[in-house]
Amino acid sequence: MTVAHLVVVMPAYNEEEGIRGFIDEIREHVSPLVQRVTFAVADDRSTDATVAVLDGIDDVQVHPQSVNRGHGPTALAAYRAGLTLDPDLLVHVDGDGQFIGPDFARLILAAESTDADVVHGVRHSRTDAWYRRVLTGAVGLMIAAAAGRRIPDVNTPLRAYRPEALRPLLDALPGDALVPHVHFSLAEARSGLRVRYLPVRSIPRRGASVNGTMWGGGVKGLIPPARLRQFTAAALREAWQLSLKHGAPLRSIRPPRRVEAGDRSA
Repeated sequence: MTVAHLVVVMPAYNEEEGIRGFIDEIREHVSPLVQRVTFAVADDRSTDATVAVLDGIDDVQVHPQSVNRGHGPTALAAYRAGLTLDPDLLVHVDGDGQFIGPDFARLILAAESTDADVVHGVRHSRTDAWYRRVLTGAVGLMIAAAAGRRIPDVNTPLRAYRPEALRPLLDALPGDALVPHVHFSLAEARSGLRVRYLPVRSIPRRGASVNGTMWGGGVKGLIPPARLRQFTAAALREAWQLSLKHGAPLRSIRPPRRVEAGDRSA
């Protein structure tokens, strides 16, 4: 069971200490399962040497963003860059390296063996600050109410997509969306996409610096940073506009025409 072309897309910001080793680890574990792998890294105007440490690696393409825009827009830029490479399967993961190589192989095997449209890596053993975990849980409850069922780890950044399932999701979102994975999870549940959930291990971000974290303070902060509180309020407004209210663009997503596994490999 092999994938002809796997594309791994990563948003990254100030990840010079860990990103190259993370890419090497992913490559090592997925190579037996794919004919070719390409990494597409969207760099959110890092102020360190993230771009430099990836220079000259044959299977890595770096896409520097014009301005620093934050995680959501950079993730969307990474997805769009990855789709231009004509993948048979596309995997998204954040560049901070909070996952382990063997779980990428498991993700690919799950996508191929179940013929899913999307596979979510559901994190356990999370090391995020308590307020990040509480926020994720609260968002999960809101999305469960809207979807009519619970969605495990609604905002997980580790996902494998069929391109034909991903394209309509991207087309429905503006490029500056703050929480694209929350929108994706809800739209997938509502539209009838074939979604599978795979437990995966979550580890601390790679590298000693906390400069790559969006909210500052690493995992040791005791109170939610002001920036996170402001972001949460903006994200809730966005969720209402794009996914929850009547006529919201993500409510109109429909499942793609089914492409059987044999047809994809032909």
